Amino acid sequence: MRPGAGAGAGSHGTRGPRRRDRLSVQNVPGWLFSTPFLVLFLTFMAVPIVATFVMSFTDFGLRNVADPFSAEFTGVQNYAELFGDERFLTALFNTTYFVVLGVPLTVGAGLLAAVLLNRGVGRLRTVFRVGFYAPVVTSIVAVAVVWRFVLDPADGLISGLAAEVGLTSPDFLGSKVLAMPSLIVMAVWRNLGTAMVLFLAGLQGIPAEVREAARLDGAGIWQEFRSITVPLLRPTMLYVSVMTTIGFLNVFEEPFVMTEGGPDNATLTVSLDMYDQGFKFFHMGYASAMAYVLFTVILAVTLLQLRLLKDKTK
Repeated sequence: MRPGAGAGAGSHGTRGPRRRDRLSVQNVPGWLFSTPFLVLFLTFMAVPIVATFVMSFTDFGLRNVADPFSAEFTGVQNYAELFGDERFLTALFNTTYFVVLGVPLTVGAGLLAAVLLNRGVGRLRTVFRVGFYAPVVTSIVAVAVVWRFVLDPADGLISGLAAEVGLTSPDFLGSKVLAMPSLIVMAVWRNLGTAMVLFLAGLQGIPAEVREAARLDGAGIWQEFRSITVPLLRPTMLYVSVMTTIGFLNVFEEPFVMTEGGPDNATLTVSLDMYDQGFKFFHMGYASAMAYVLFTVILAVTLLQLRLLKDKTK
């Protein structure tokens, strides 16, 4: 045997374990920094998600809080009862109505505001940006106070303006016909700023040379918008549309603080019904089933949007 061959083989044999040990030591700081996040994720996300899924197959209620394992397994009974529950079907219809009207209005208004601001309003551009975005970061309680003042049929802003011209203001929040449209307008106003900021970012990413070339070719404002702005903004439109739809399918705050689902369930949404079932009536198993039905609807709608809108972005 060649002299030193055994030693060389031994050194090669120990190099792997030593390197693995060194890499393990190097990973320690990363794991230390990640541990708080992992603990929070498991505690407040993963465990509740799994627990809710399990509860949706039981009759879990207030009596089971002290001893969760005393809840009886009911199979898919909660899910079956949902689609025979008139209250839930009303909430599902109202949520769909809210999304079908609210999402296009929010996306359209956000795009319009972004285009106008991008074309220039001089030194007031920052002021307008702040004005449009302020409702996004404003407390829902403060927003509710403002909109109650605007919509109040006796002393509200609209009733005052109507009285000036000899008209009578309707009871917006007390009418089964007008209550939901009123909440949609409020939601559009609250979410307009987010859509505007995202569209502004997309508009500022469009090369100026492309616009200049279009103008040299004789394109007007509308032609430039239709042929350049919209096609190049389609990825942004996809993101804004999907995120707005997800948010509106989860709508809770507006009906909760403004109408509590009334009048006569005219503004009851799935999220609000889920809250009522879980924390008012303490039918937590039933509310858990409702949560997973809503999750399935959101997932299906999101995948459909991605499929339809992605085809247009290609």
